[in-house]
Amino acid sequence: MIDLIFPDGSKRSFDAGVTGREIAAGISKSLEKKAILVKVDGELLDLDRPLEKGGAFEILTRESPEALETIRHDVSHILAEAVQELFPGTQVTIGPAIEDGFYYDFARDEPFSLDDLAKIEQRMKEIVDRDEPIRREEWDRDEAIRHFREIGEEYKAQIIESIPVGEKITVYRQGQWKDLCRGPHLPSTKHAGKAFKLTKLAGAYWRGDHRNPQLQRIYGTAWASEAELEAYIQRLEEAEKRDHRKLGRQMDLFHMQEEGKGMVFWHEKGLTLWRTVESYVRRRLDAAGYQEVRTPQVLDRVFWEKSGHWDKYRPNMFVCETEEGEELSLKPMNCPGHVQIFKFGQKSYRDLPLRMAEFGACHRYEPSGSLHGLMRVRAFTQDDAHIFCREDQIEEETARFIELANSIHADFGLERDHIALATRPEIRAGSDEFWDKAEAQMLSAARKAGVEPVIAEGDGAFYAPKLDWVLKDSIGRTWTCGTIQLDYVLPERLGAEYVAEDGSKQRPVMLHRAICGSLERFIGVLIENYAGAFPLWLAPVQVVVATITSDADDFARKAAEELKAKGLRVDLDLRNEKINYKIREHSLAKIPVIAVVGRREAEEGKVALRRLGSDGQQILPLSEAANALALEASPPDLARQGQSGGATAARGGEKEAG
Repeated sequence: MIDLIFPDGSKRSFDAGVTGREIAAGISKSLEKKAILVKVDGELLDLDRPLEKGGAFEILTRESPEALETIRHDVSHILAEAVQELFPGTQVTIGPAIEDGFYYDFARDEPFSLDDLAKIEQRMKEIVDRDEPIRREEWDRDEAIRHFREIGEEYKAQIIESIPVGEKITVYRQGQWKDLCRGPHLPSTKHAGKAFKLTKLAGAYWRGDHRNPQLQRIYGTAWASEAELEAYIQRLEEAEKRDHRKLGRQMDLFHMQEEGKGMVFWHEKGLTLWRTVESYVRRRLDAAGYQEVRTPQVLDRVFWEKSGHWDKYRPNMFVCETEEGEELSLKPMNCPGHVQIFKFGQKSYRDLPLRMAEFGACHRYEPSGSLHGLMRVRAFTQDDAHIFCREDQIEEETARFIELANSIHADFGLERDHIALATRPEIRAGSDEFWDKAEAQMLSAARKAGVEPVIAEGDGAFYAPKLDWVLKDSIGRTWTCGTIQLDYVLPERLGAEYVAEDGSKQRPVMLHRAICGSLERFIGVLIENYAGAFPLWLAPVQVVVATITSDADDFARKAAEELKAKGLRVDLDLRNEKINYKIREHSLAKIPVIAVVGRREAEEGKVALRRLGSDGQQILPLSEAANALALEASPPDLARQGQSGGATAARGGEKEAG
């Protein structure tokens, strides 16, 4: 007998081997019809799988949030069956559920086309209508390898060979089609529903290794209802409009090219945006008591060996050798360099906490297939910092950083979704006792700052647990930007010490922290969050003075100079074009304010201000308009201080940063 505890707390005993379907039928026929999966002690199982043990028990329907991943996994299998029916000879490899959907990788000599997706999607719907039963089978390992090789599925045979001897080999039959899979799956194809859509084609290397054959990947999305699918498609369309790569070209911010994979060519306007972000963050760090430093781009491998990065990150490091036999690496992170500065000269307990910041340029080798605009690059700059402190200062410094990061993210218009506490990974440095202690300290610090973090099991750095900021943009997407990591390991490995109050030598604790993370990626997030229509303080060009007729050229030049004198970033458009054409062009470039000047405005010393996204205009005397726009363009930190001439100060900071 097995004992099952139902969601209402009731407990019932059943014969071992009972299925979820039988239990559902015993409750009601309507529940049996709706049931698609069961959950026993947190593990999802097939509805018809005999239950071998008891525990907390729940019957899931399509409406259960936990069922969505299985629905997507089933749709990926339906995709694979449809492809093999339509394109005989195609080999299947893997097809997991992923965030918002699924994909399946195929081995086929002839490339799929976008037209093929419509045919495949139609066949998938036919398979759903067939209501093919899905059944789990356990196979002998050697028999499974032999079988899949005989039917031409070499990739499946290789997957089975990589499964440890003794592990169960499970195959799911879907009608006459079958696939190697751990499961669980739905009772039949009809339960997957038709709220799915194939979205794109991509290339992928077998097992993610560029030395292996390249496969064809078909992506799709699947949802529990048509309404959810439609809402997701609308979000995709909105995201397409906001694509930072498209807007980067349209707004003349940056470009990337094949000869510099993963490297960004910043144009003047893009670099202005960069410097505005950097200057703002620098001011906030100055006010928070950070010392800004700069460390070398290239260091001897000895630093990376001592730190432990050489063993873990070597495949992602750009390494070079000199004629003198030195083996050097472009730095993939800044922390070992900061420890060297800490070690220079004797440090006392009175010097702690020591907050050391760097806008550090780093390089990491990322496979070319994973590169994605500003979001995934090989060369990037971090708003990196390390706080060297005593153990009794950890909670206070972490709580202080949480407040600073929250404030900065809010100033950029990004809403915090949650903070995640990433705990010990499988491969890690340090003992379990260390991790118990470090994780408890981070949790306590977060709570001290009024934050209850979401636990992200196994996502910590190899040397420390961390708190990660997950932000939400204007269309509800989430982005991980910002982190603080508690590290006892690196100071010990690199020999960092301070003199304690009793005269003894002690190891400092090292808090690795970043607020934006990679500035490239953070700017990409900002571009997509605002769809390029930045608030005035961030806009690369804040005002364009545009003339209606050439009679106003002299006054337009005067207006541009007066606006610039107030610290505003101004362009002047004196072209012999119709004003509606100019307005349309500058609107496409996402210019926040167009100051229109005609003969009448020139005579009266006024400008007509047109805001991006508005058909109306505001006519103001030039000096009044300049003062109002300068005040509006003041960055949030300076605006809070009530500083006059804030835009001027901001512009000066940007020049200094460059």
